[in-house]
Amino acid sequence: MYRVKQESVSCTLRDGIRLDADVYRPQSNESFPILLMRQPYGRKIASTVVYAHPIWYASQGYIVVIQDVRGRGTSQGKFNLFTNEIEDGFDTINWLSNFPGSTGNIGMYGFSYQGMTQLFAASSQPKALKTICPAMVAYDLYHDWGYENGAFCLQTNLGWAIQLAAETAKLQRDNIAFSKLHQASQNLPLSDPIIAYPDLMQEYATDSFYHDWINHPYFDEYWSNLSPKTLIDKLDLPMLHIGGWFDPYLRGTINLYNAMKSRSNYPQNLLIGPWGHIPWGSKLGSQNYTKAAISFVDKYQIDWFDHFLKGKEIDYLSSQPISLFEMGSNRWQYSQSWTTTAHKNYYISSQGLANVQEDNGQLIDTIPDTNIEDIIIHDPWRPVPSLGGHASIPSGSFDRSQLDTRFDILTYTSEQLKENLSISGTPSIEIYCTADTTSFDICAVLSEVKTDGKVYNFSQGYARINANKLPITIPLQPTCMQIKKDSCIRLSLSGACFPAYTLNTGTGKTANEEQLIDAQIITIKVWSKSENITKIILPIDN
Repeated sequence: MYRVKQESVSCTLRDGIRLDADVYRPQSNESFPILLMRQPYGRKIASTVVYAHPIWYASQGYIVVIQDVRGRGTSQGKFNLFTNEIEDGFDTINWLSNFPGSTGNIGMYGFSYQGMTQLFAASSQPKALKTICPAMVAYDLYHDWGYENGAFCLQTNLGWAIQLAAETAKLQRDNIAFSKLHQASQNLPLSDPIIAYPDLMQEYATDSFYHDWINHPYFDEYWSNLSPKTLIDKLDLPMLHIGGWFDPYLRGTINLYNAMKSRSNYPQNLLIGPWGHIPWGSKLGSQNYTKAAISFVDKYQIDWFDHFLKGKEIDYLSSQPISLFEMGSNRWQYSQSWTTTAHKNYYISSQGLANVQEDNGQLIDTIPDTNIEDIIIHDPWRPVPSLGGHASIPSGSFDRSQLDTRFDILTYTSEQLKENLSISGTPSIEIYCTADTTSFDICAVLSEVKTDGKVYNFSQGYARINANKLPITIPLQPTCMQIKKDSCIRLSLSGACFPAYTLNTGTGKTANEEQLIDAQIITIKVWSKSENITKIILPIDN
């Protein structure tokens, strides 16, 4: 390991804007490759909420550059979410390609916004950029980040918007705005007339991306122009894709991986741990995934960069390109590919009391021979609260045995398993349901019911339903989970998951227009009869 020295440097972009960066450099006369991170939260943070400090990376024989993006930290210009990251990233990489003491080979790393800046910079195909390690990103910004199956991801979007707006107020030395936004970050404003569009954002965050996101409730040119899916169709680089089973952007990570895997001439490796967006450790929610779950991402990335920037042979990178943590067994699964060829179906069954009696709703593995109809009432005065999963804060797996006793939640539980069942892939539900309003929502949660009666969620999905085209197919969060012998599988269905997703008022209006005062009581019917069978489809290991 090398001793490390630090300095601050600046580069000037094509339009004259100055961007500032901290550089961590080994104390040596050798030449080293460069690792670049571009981020909007103040460069001293350097994503150390999930990664080792840049000093550690530099000590491994790299020049590490942590840069404030335009309009953030001490960099000049105006911050506009993602808008300038293609050209600014390109100019930064070209500047670094001639950096003193470097080999001219550059790699990038970072998660979330810092993952997106990698994709935007790479889309311009700068010659010096040899590899990237995007973690927890969107491939399609609308479907993978802003909205899930048409439903606005309220808690994550609003919380993030308030954080960025507070940073803007801090940079502008606006003490009143910063105080209001900081206070809101501790207790999200969820009681304004328009539920998802609090007055705070319109008063103290006028330049926030949030206005664009909520005022573009359907996929359109706005979303397309900012989506890596649109921008990187000709890009080909070796990539290390990193995700978490409870990260809200996991579908983006997997969609990007699948797209690159299908057309790339370079290695595409995938690593997914039992993590939320933050942190990447052994414990999440109420679960302890053991020491096996502690992040080894930093060491993996060094091996990755050693191979692609220094030419070292690292055997496991090619022999085991897929690393998936299987929850339940709490061990890593390593393989050459991740494809699901087998599925197991469970069908709902009840005597019409699946929301009242815990033993009334069943999941069975044969198509029921009787008609089934269950009814729940969604009351906007007391919506079903979000608890864990990938879209809530905090994320993860929690005991929902008490929550499932609510009469506005349908529960269907299997018999005890006779052997362990390994689920790996994207579960889905095909559901026959209608409501007495123009629009309604469906939340589907899969859980493991332990022998002690505790119920731990491991995958969920959510959808806004504006048309009664049946069946309704809802993809759930991808997962890798072993359900233990003697445990049961449970499906929980409800008409809300608030505040993870904005409340559906039943009016058919979009999130930027839905007023709390107009929220209707919604009757939702779920059924199976004849050929119209509601079922859960589980991807399983053979």
